[in-house]
Amino acid sequence: MNNLCADIGYKSINHYGEELCGDHIDIIHKDDDSDVIVLADGMGSGVKASILSTLTSTIISTMIAEGLSIEECVSTIAATLPICSVRGVAYSTFTIIHLINNRTAELIQYDNPQIIMYRDYQCFDYPKEEINIDGKTIYKSTIRLKEDDVFIAMSDGCPHAGIGTAYNFGWKQEEIADYMGSLIPVQYTAKTLATMLVDKCNELYGNNPGDDASACVVKIRERVPMNILFGPPADRDDCDKMMSLFFSKKGKHIVCGGTTASIAAKWLGKPLKTDIHYVKSDVPPIAEIEGVDLVTEGVVTMNRVIEYAKDYLADNTENEKWNFGHDGASLICRLLFEEGTDVNFYVGRAINPAHQNPDLPINFSIKMNLVEELTKALQQMGKRVKVSYF
Repeated sequence: MNNLCADIGYKSINHYGEELCGDHIDIIHKDDDSDVIVLADGMGSGVKASILSTLTSTIISTMIAEGLSIEECVSTIAATLPICSVRGVAYSTFTIIHLINNRTAELIQYDNPQIIMYRDYQCFDYPKEEINIDGKTIYKSTIRLKEDDVFIAMSDGCPHAGIGTAYNFGWKQEEIADYMGSLIPVQYTAKTLATMLVDKCNELYGNNPGDDASACVVKIRERVPMNILFGPPADRDDCDKMMSLFFSKKGKHIVCGGTTASIAAKWLGKPLKTDIHYVKSDVPPIAEIEGVDLVTEGVVTMNRVIEYAKDYLADNTENEKWNFGHDGASLICRLLFEEGTDVNFYVGRAINPAHQNPDLPINFSIKMNLVEELTKALQQMGKRVKVSYF
């Protein structure tokens, strides 16, 4: 095991007028720091394309994750998918990125636009081996990974964007590479990069996509730990133990909650400086403690973080709000969603008397549910999450 990890993000838009997307992306995380990512593009659009792409991506990702060869995967796909009565073929196109121990990437590409790779912030011409399986030409590459390597896989809805409107022959792959190459050095997350690419395609389509368009971005980066303290311990005698464990952890430290901040300030022997100015009317102000990277209010702020997390995992329409906001929720989101890869929660089980007012919509169970919801959301983002209760 090394100190590298994969940041994986994707986004899709549907063909105009279709309820279902004809593209499908499947990701299987394995315990040994290995991932299988499959982007499948079903023939046509709508229900049939959605079924074809879902079957293809699910079968391939599962088989490869279990150690079967690409030859077996392609043969299985050919035997499993129904024959198209119009075109007489039985497949969807697919792109596979198989990350092995975060050290090696195996790329397998069949009829989708070629993966664009960046190394040292420059477009990188990686080697490709042409192989033939059951009459199908497949390109296979094996690449030794380096920190900051970026892979961009896409369906053909991306280079088809703008045909007959912004461009005569669509958005050429080299133009896509130039566009994305200007964004890579900014250190956006994989999800944000995928969102920016697909949103640009949607713009070129005039917001009426003539095809399903999907992009999946994989960034190889160093692991960054992030630590969150949320609530005081149930037993006051455990305060020193909780603080000692929290502050001894490597990485940045976030303290959430007024009482929690007071305990942290006392343990550090530093003053707690509060800010009475609201950056946003519905998110309480932040505070400062020397030695702590971020101090925020607790339940209300965390609830907003979860709202942003759910949107981030869906269409990511709220990303500009938290990417450029200065309120506590936005600052937490940038630390957790963009910067951190390994998140350690230190959660106190003490019951806040202020939350027992029946007129307030906050209680102990809601607080615990917030932690569980955020944990699940972060895990879906590919983060390693550990929760310790006190």
